[in-house]
Amino acid sequence: MLRLIDRNAEKWALLVFYTMLVITMAVEVLRREVFAWSSIWGEEIVRYSFIYLAWIGAAAAVKERAHIRIDVIFNYVPPAAKAMLYIFGDLVMLVIAVFALWLSFEAVEISWRFGSVSHGLRVSMVWFLMAVPIGFSLMIFRLVQSLVRDVRALRDGTAVYEGERLFD
Repeated sequence: MLRLIDRNAEKWALLVFYTMLVITMAVEVLRREVFAWSSIWGEEIVRYSFIYLAWIGAAAAVKERAHIRIDVIFNYVPPAAKAMLYIFGDLVMLVIAVFALWLSFEAVEISWRFGSVSHGLRVSMVWFLMAVPIGFSLMIFRLVQSLVRDVRALRDGTAVYEGERLFD
């Protein structure tokens, strides 16, 4: 069960937020064009769904090594050097993600302290601001997994995981 969650957690979360975004946007377009009426809550749902999509998608990209990078050098180095380069990149990204996670809690804490709510939905802004710490937490988790996988590949002398290729 844990393996299934590990393999598909981001995919299912992305599917939920994307579906919510598309359905809400379609309903709002229909309401605006057919009935000449729209709601403020629809715009908010679409906006916050998109924010969650971006942060969870970033974590999914870390998991699959799908972030944009210049990887031409990886074609010319031996497997051990490739693993060390990936480890170095993941360590740099991990430091930045931990720092950003720490900074992201300030906005959540201020929103929690003052009880701010969204304009249309009248829901606590904490739920929406938590997208950033959740995204960075997922990234940190996936980076640690990646580091363990890369150190194991370096130790065993096997090829390092490079993610799924979109184009060859």
